[in-house]
Amino acid sequence: MGEGDLALFQSIGLDDKRATEASKNAKLSNDLRSVINEAGADKGVDKLVGNVLYSVATKYPANAARHRALLSDLVGKRRVTANNVQAAMDYLKKTGPGELDVAAFERDCGVGVTVTADQMRSATAAFLADPAKAEELRTRRYRLNTGLLMSQMRKARPEVAWADGKELMDELTNQIAAILGPRTAEDDAEPPKEAKAKPAPSSAGASSSSSSSSTSSSEPAAAEEPRFPAPEENTQLDPKLLKEHLSATGGIVVTRFPPEPNGYLHIGHAKAMHLSFGYAAKLGGKCYLRFDDTNPEKESQEYIDSIIDNVHWMGHKPCAITYSSHYFQKLYDLGVDLIKRGLAYVDHQPAENIKEDRRLKRESPWRNRPVEENLKLFDDMRKGKFAEGKATLRMKGDMQNDNPNMRDLIAFRIKYSHHPVSGDDWCVYPSYDFTHCLVDSLENITHSLCTLEFDSRRETYYWLIDALSMYRPLVWEYARLRLTYTVLSKRKLIQLVQGGYVRGWDDPRMATINGFRRKGYTSEAINLFCEKIGVTRANSTIPYTYLEECFRIEQGPKAPRRFCVLQPLKVTLTNVAEGEVEWRDVPNHPADPSMGTHKLPFARTVYIERSDFRLEDAKGYFGLAPGKEVMLKYFYNIRCTDVVKDANGEPIELLCTVDKTNATKVKGVLHWVAQLPSEAPAHCEVRLYETLFTIPHLDEVKDWLSYLNPKSLVICKAIVEPGLKAVKAGDRYQFERVGYFYVDPDTTADLPVFNRTVSLKESKDKVGI
Repeated sequence: MGEGDLALFQSIGLDDKRATEASKNAKLSNDLRSVINEAGADKGVDKLVGNVLYSVATKYPANAARHRALLSDLVGKRRVTANNVQAAMDYLKKTGPGELDVAAFERDCGVGVTVTADQMRSATAAFLADPAKAEELRTRRYRLNTGLLMSQMRKARPEVAWADGKELMDELTNQIAAILGPRTAEDDAEPPKEAKAKPAPSSAGASSSSSSSSTSSSEPAAAEEPRFPAPEENTQLDPKLLKEHLSATGGIVVTRFPPEPNGYLHIGHAKAMHLSFGYAAKLGGKCYLRFDDTNPEKESQEYIDSIIDNVHWMGHKPCAITYSSHYFQKLYDLGVDLIKRGLAYVDHQPAENIKEDRRLKRESPWRNRPVEENLKLFDDMRKGKFAEGKATLRMKGDMQNDNPNMRDLIAFRIKYSHHPVSGDDWCVYPSYDFTHCLVDSLENITHSLCTLEFDSRRETYYWLIDALSMYRPLVWEYARLRLTYTVLSKRKLIQLVQGGYVRGWDDPRMATINGFRRKGYTSEAINLFCEKIGVTRANSTIPYTYLEECFRIEQGPKAPRRFCVLQPLKVTLTNVAEGEVEWRDVPNHPADPSMGTHKLPFARTVYIERSDFRLEDAKGYFGLAPGKEVMLKYFYNIRCTDVVKDANGEPIELLCTVDKTNATKVKGVLHWVAQLPSEAPAHCEVRLYETLFTIPHLDEVKDWLSYLNPKSLVICKAIVEPGLKAVKAGDRYQFERVGYFYVDPDTTADLPVFNRTVSLKESKDKVGI
């Protein structure tokens, strides 16, 4: 962080927090510094002007970069204010890099317009005197939305279109009060609530209206969806490019999900998929699954297969599965084209020298070699005449640009590695910065959606497309997913696996999609989570319990109910005969009779949870104790008459009697399992998973491995009801009073294995969501 930048940003009225955040963001600090200088505000200005300059720095359209200095200057001179800066930027976006009609721009955007108090007063009076408005005001009184009313007035009365918002609102509310008189009790009464229509399922298949029978008291609220320009609104250097694009696509939305096949997908990728696939599907468009496979030594078919499997499991249907490697010849040809345009050159500097030159804004000694020489050298690179690291093709951007990504990025590098798709056909591979934007253009992508770390690359993205006179998609960045108690960094996930801290990429404690699948999560629950959290440009951290609650919402109405005792305590029912068994049909789901029933046996020997028994009863305790009566759910009341203890005084068996009339109304109702006569109890292994880390926020923690949770996996030798001995991998159940469970692939004919997906109740960090 530069202290000079911090002081500069504070001098234009930014508060300490915003100034500090801006100075830490390389692209934003470069843009804001330039805008301040263009406005002649480097000596400081008041907060009102500073906030408008900040808006220009953060929201200015990249395609109209040549006109930004004009707008900054107008802001510095107070001819463009908060009232019309957005209109000005919208106008310039439509103009793009072409010539600007300054007079028309100033007229249409209210540049230099001052609206007097008299003008606001007369315009407001005329607006409210309109018969339709007067009737609406009379019937709805103070329940009218004044913000919407003011917006309507700006459109209806052009003389106040550029009026100061606060002053115009004050005038509007004062005149409304003069017409209506003082507020009454009826004005302040809460209006009757209207029944809400049941929301439709999301495009990715998640249902946001499912009810849950879990014990949680709240559901995640749906987030507002981002709004993007339509495909026909994508600004181009040449209008012909847009016309050709619309002709090729039919004007539909086209997106892409572009993972690198160098690892397994994680929950952050689920968010990206939900946005790209979901947005296209919602608008009747299409989405590609495109592998960004430009780094052969780190990529493998294993990762490709896993990604395809997970995309389909998540419920998404790509219009096609493509690979950047499919375009290697075309990308090579575009590299040649870039050289011919004088915008690329072959460099022989080592990587560390290139890095240092870019940092110091220093040109390469080979930057200005002739085009013909560059063409020959690039061809030699293609033919394998150079060793790795001895030659690269670099884009000739702007070495003095404040954005480091404009300083002659590498376009092609030499790699003698086998590629999982193209094999050994190539030894020069395009870089991400060269490939990503060009393949977006070649595939006619309308909306290129990516996370905020690529924000500083947007300038390069458009520069390269424009340099090659190609169609440009709309780029929009959003905040990546941050989830408490997890790490999503690919490097850290690899470290967890290779270091043996987890059992593999599908360990249920991992934040990989494979891990969530093995834990028992459904694609519907994950998509519901993605739908609820939404996408914004603001960084935030989502509580892990938010994801758990989405699973409860989705699975609560679906999961069949069964009994499982995690820490069994034997109970002998002394007044039940040896060999006696009673069977009953009990509901698979108490709240949904349509799910049918299953058989549950009752016998002389049963097991209850050890935690459901105490040697001494207490007020507010509803479990079993000596001399106390409880109910075994779906059957009978039992009373504890004696306790068998081990040498340490710990209970190992309870002797109880059964009251088959259930004469006593009891408060305690326990889950339990029976042991059938002449059979061993139905033993199983239950894996109780907790979060992998003990602290919620790990992004800034250096010694993050020291916060691994030693209790992230607890294995119980449990007992289930006899009917669950024949479960199969992939089955899901809710164990009553315990949680939701998934049958693990480790299950055998002799020993079922259950993974706990989530508990029945929310954890304490759910509070405040």
